[in-house]
Amino acid sequence: MKRQKRNPSERAFSKGYMAGFEGRSRSTCPHETIKTRFDWLNGWREGRKDQWNGFNRFASTQKLTNF
Repeated sequence: MKRQKRNPSERAFSKGYMAGFEGRSRSTCPHETIKTRFDWLNGWREGRKDQWNGFNRFASTQKLTNF
């Protein structure tokens, strides 16, 4: 049985979220296409906001699964 491919938009958002939550710079975005870069940066912003609001690692993982 073949596995479905992951949605690149969701994957970019989640990777950006974790990068932002870990405090990495937004200039480390690995994407060059406009759509995936936009999704990565949105995730990065959300991750930074959660880091500033004091979320811990468990809460951020749980929030990420709810997206």
